[in-house]
Amino acid sequence: MAATESPATAYTAVTESCGLVDRSERGKLALTGADAAEFLNGQVTNDVAALEPGEGLYAAFLTHKGKMLGDLRVLRTEDELLLDTERVALQALFDMIRRFKVGYDVELHKRTLQRGLLSLVGPCARRVAGAEDLPETEHAHRAGTIAGREVRLVVTDTGIDVLCLSEDTEAVAAALRDAGAVPVGEDVAEVVRVERGRPRYGAELDDSTIPQEAGLNERAVSFTKGCYVGQETVARLYYKGKPNRHLRGLRLSAPAEPGAELRLGEKVVGRLGSAVVSPRLGPIGLAIVRREAEPGATLTVGDGAVTAEVVELPF
Repeated sequence: MAATESPATAYTAVTESCGLVDRSERGKLALTGADAAEFLNGQVTNDVAALEPGEGLYAAFLTHKGKMLGDLRVLRTEDELLLDTERVALQALFDMIRRFKVGYDVELHKRTLQRGLLSLVGPCARRVAGAEDLPETEHAHRAGTIAGREVRLVVTDTGIDVLCLSEDTEAVAAALRDAGAVPVGEDVAEVVRVERGRPRYGAELDDSTIPQEAGLNERAVSFTKGCYVGQETVARLYYKGKPNRHLRGLRLSAPAEPGAELRLGEKVVGRLGSAVVSPRLGPIGLAIVRREAEPGATLTVGDGAVTAEVVELPF
């Protein structure tokens, strides 16, 4: 499913109507077995055990020192836990589950190649997907049918995700296009993500990041559930400490390359994570920077040809 619209048309679709992004490359797994929820609850930061069928959550999985190995979405159905993660984090998630599930009644199933994932982004996503009945709560989901194919409809922060069998992906996508969705590239959806200030693993987030530094505690961390890997560091920082770094927005003076050094005066305070050109806001970016790079500060980007004003999120 190729995106054929102009950048301006594509941006209008995801902000005013409904864009369609094929994200089938995301890493996808499933867990089954009587102990699946109990097992995963001990490995990730959020309260999987509290989920009821039709509910879901966002979580991180960590090293013993509280650093992020990846993040994931967990959806509970009647008979399994569906997991999806950034492709760059899939192997770490797979290895973690395979290593620590010993002794639990848990079966691990690969789904990356077996399942398609189509994202509807924009205010008309629910209508296009026929998902008006779903709650507003992010990660709420239910089974459904599109073009006679079985799908699962999932609420996201920007619209609806549609999970289906891989062999059904094009037929489902065609039906969504017929219902008004405009095919757009991931780059257009990235503009919306950056505008909303949502960090992404492999861009702003990596194995040096503690969830609180990225502002993820409210979305991804339960402080009332039982123990999990990395909990001590996360809890200590939350109750007693102050993060040395924070996720910030950057208003760039010109487009810049992700990964460029960010300097406050002569001091390196971070690296540019995502960088996009927003039709609404111009060149903007996200980065995790040291706390002295406070909102209002001006940073030098890379060789100094570009500067960045640090701002609170969302833009």
